[in-house]
Amino acid sequence: MTKQDFLFEIGCEELPPKALKKLAVSLHDSIADSLKNFSLEFKDSEWFATPRRLAVRFSQLDTAQADKQVEKLGPAVKAAFDDEGNARPAATGFARSCGVELPEISRKQTDKGERLAYLAEVKGQSTTRLLPDMLKKAITQLPVPKAMRWGDSNFQFTRPVHWILTLLGEEIVPFELFGLSASDKSYGHRFHAPQAININQPADYEKQLLDAKVITCYEARKAKIRQQVEAIARPINATAVIDENLLEEVTALVEWPVALMGQFDDEFLTVPSEALISSMAEHQKYFHLTDSNQKLLARFVTVSNIESKKPDSVIQGNEKVIRPRLADAKFFYETDCKKSLDSYIEKLQTIVFQNKLGTLFDKTQRVKTLARFIARQLNSDEKLVARAADICKCDLMSDMVGEFSDLQGIMGRYYAQKDGEPDEVADAMDEIYMPRFSGDHLPESTTGLILAIADRVDTLVGIFGIGQIPTGAKDPFALRRAAVGVLRLISEKSLSLDLKDLIDASIDSFSQVQLEEKTKEQLLAFFAARELAHYQSMEIATQVISAVQAIGITSPADFKNRVFAVDRFNQSAESADLAEANKRVKNILQKSDFNSDKTQINQSLFEADESALFETIDNVKDFVNNEINQGNYQQALDRLAELKTVVNNFFDKVMINADDEKIRNNRLALINELRNLFIGIADISLLQK
Repeated sequence: MTKQDFLFEIGCEELPPKALKKLAVSLHDSIADSLKNFSLEFKDSEWFATPRRLAVRFSQLDTAQADKQVEKLGPAVKAAFDDEGNARPAATGFARSCGVELPEISRKQTDKGERLAYLAEVKGQSTTRLLPDMLKKAITQLPVPKAMRWGDSNFQFTRPVHWILTLLGEEIVPFELFGLSASDKSYGHRFHAPQAININQPADYEKQLLDAKVITCYEARKAKIRQQVEAIARPINATAVIDENLLEEVTALVEWPVALMGQFDDEFLTVPSEALISSMAEHQKYFHLTDSNQKLLARFVTVSNIESKKPDSVIQGNEKVIRPRLADAKFFYETDCKKSLDSYIEKLQTIVFQNKLGTLFDKTQRVKTLARFIARQLNSDEKLVARAADICKCDLMSDMVGEFSDLQGIMGRYYAQKDGEPDEVADAMDEIYMPRFSGDHLPESTTGLILAIADRVDTLVGIFGIGQIPTGAKDPFALRRAAVGVLRLISEKSLSLDLKDLIDASIDSFSQVQLEEKTKEQLLAFFAARELAHYQSMEIATQVISAVQAIGITSPADFKNRVFAVDRFNQSAESADLAEANKRVKNILQKSDFNSDKTQINQSLFEADESALFETIDNVKDFVNNEINQGNYQQALDRLAELKTVVNNFFDKVMINADDEKIRNNRLALINELRNLFIGIADISLLQK
């Protein structure tokens, strides 16, 4: 089979930077899937992406499908021929559909009897013929943020397209899209090498574009930017702080990165560093620098998309642009500092949180009520918690947060400190939003921890209560993230809080809102689903998580301890036999009319093997129950694992469903006692592989 490298590139106006990588990966995956569906094999594949192009390359791609034999089944022999063996229309029609004479048709025995059959030779199609439809499909399925039309055509794409390149080996694959015909031409850097470049063959693509001042490999360009930014900071003994999201965005903005260092006036350093950093990153895509004490320096690094002969002019231009941005931040901060957070409380009544759930003021009052309840549960300072709740949303009304929304909480901390609030209250202004994302750190202060839980639970109860449960990908209030946040806050901080109690307390705080009756039930199921996904992401087996969920544990901290203990037990040599025994006990009890409240174990009805199990249970019961009460589930399971031999012997030698009703009920009571030991931790019967 002949093989050639294949290259496809689509060139256009500057693509949306935050969508660039996703578009390139989607293009690659779609074409790769199509090639596999058409049985076209390739050795390796890769994608390329710059602001002005998306490209993919498949090395050693089959230039044609392999020929194959396809069996066609026709009518039943009885329907194809009469009793004398003469062909009926069904037989001749089948032969005609196969393009052969009747004598070339064979017969095959099938489940439905003997049928006519023909083994047809199907010649594989050339890759050149198949590629155009694959490419069109891949382009039309791209997850473009927003499609647009240009000129007088009806073609739509995220940006106007200027060229299309398709090469299979050294040959152009005939292909038309967006009113353009494919060619072997690409284009270099818009300013350094704007002329057309004839790509000799797919393997030369990167080298030829590199000579034209374009680094086509996204990851290579990203690594080069990182290296340049870090290197430029070293001569002044500074550290360039590289935010990964900003690095991704800058990578998608340049084809030929050139890092340059600029500076701004020291007077702006009187503004909280987070505000300056946000302004530089959001508006200008600058990386900030810090000194050896991690203090912000009046310096920044910008990444230009051009190698200027006068870099000083480029630097001066960037310095000129950033000054008014920083001046705005300084003005907002100084203006905000003239007011106290207290002064914004009344203004919270003018901002709607949700039409049916009232204003931000209403929300803070509910959060305050719930936070005080949690404080009592944890024996914390109610007054601090109440004070923090009163002002926890006030910084949203400030000019600074109005301009830089990502500073919510952060500015609240600064303003609370300026107002002379207790340190724990000030810290809680920021900590209420923690964790902000997956893997983010949690609040350090107890007050911040309580507010973070109360704020999320209030949102969850309120939105669920008015029937706006997340469906599919739609989750406008980020309820999934909020639920995971609650689980992390309680479990990782080992708080003795129960979700049922929190939901009940929150529901009580909605005195002015009519919540749906199933709110609590639906919310607990929602938490359970998030809990399942959370622990699955930690590579804990689904049956382990289900075993704990089956007994209705709604305390996240207790749930975590049980899951880890059961997970360890599940990996032991004894777990399989004990899980099987528990399942057997469960099934027997479910099928019987046994009533544990009316039946007591009577040792006088025992036979030898029953006595052995009874004595073993009696020996471990107090220890196991005591360990369970103290939350030492691992120690309890380790002791229960010792029951393996006696339990196996019991089921090997004892028939539970004896004919004598008294003996049968006595044995049912005994195995129920066995099950109760395990069910105090989890439903071990669900651990069966």
